[in-house]
Amino acid sequence: MVEDFKQAFQRQNHAHVQLIVINVVIYVALLALFLLSFLPKVDTLFEVIYNQFSIPAKMGEFLTRPWTLITYMFSHSVLDIFHILFNMLVLYWFGRLFVEYLGSDKLIALYILGGLSGGIAFLLIYNLIPVVGNAEMVGASGAIYAIVVGTAVLLPNYTFYLLLFGPVRIKYIAIFYVILSLLYVRQGINLGGNIAHLGGALMGYIYMKQLQAGINWGSWITVTLDWFKDLFKSKPKVRVTYRSEESPKRATASSRKKAAVTSQDEIDAILDKISEGGYESLTKEEKEKLFNASKR
Repeated sequence: MVEDFKQAFQRQNHAHVQLIVINVVIYVALLALFLLSFLPKVDTLFEVIYNQFSIPAKMGEFLTRPWTLITYMFSHSVLDIFHILFNMLVLYWFGRLFVEYLGSDKLIALYILGGLSGGIAFLLIYNLIPVVGNAEMVGASGAIYAIVVGTAVLLPNYTFYLLLFGPVRIKYIAIFYVILSLLYVRQGINLGGNIAHLGGALMGYIYMKQLQAGINWGSWITVTLDWFKDLFKSKPKVRVTYRSEESPKRATASSRKKAAVTSQDEIDAILDKISEGGYESLTKEEKEKLFNASKR
């Protein structure tokens, strides 16, 4: 299992699997503590650790552990295995499709943005409308709703084949998820969780529309994560070399390489074409450009 996990983090454009691994590892660790909570002092240890992953509704309590705005989106209820099971299945289906077109960096960025939006919506509803009571929240649903809606905006006519239903366009799946959460909010069912779902869904829509307009709301997340990765990379020794002027042959190769890089305007145009006519409407050259751009 350890080797499988290592390979998941070594492969390119594999962020959807990496996010699933992180969620599952945290769930299993919390579940193991919970199962051992009958032992003396272990129950207290479980409660202390679990609190570091659950975001509290009360603002005063949240300010004592603000990191839960991040950690809550990577943890799930240990009492409901279907909570993490369904979340990870949806993350795999939609995340795999998202990564195929836009790459891992943007998937991770949208996951975090969706989780942040869901957490902030949860805090706002419980602090601006005190009559709703008090609660604590865990779960990746807000982040996953962002990915579902974002993917549906990018590829609205892409079709999933669902058991019992047959072919269904993903825009209808996204609409169903949003309407379901709205109904649950109206009925007061899991109010905090469903408010977080809607907050994540709204971020997914805005993020993708902004990306299609050439504005990447998640670039700061990518830069921050790259900075952390660089801290743990071994730096090669500096070598100083002197070169004469670039030869014509090398200059030609260099110019070819620069010409092969697809501009952001071209990518935006391709994304617009996908939104209008689906992935199948792209030419072979456009598909290749989109694929190469996703690896950058």
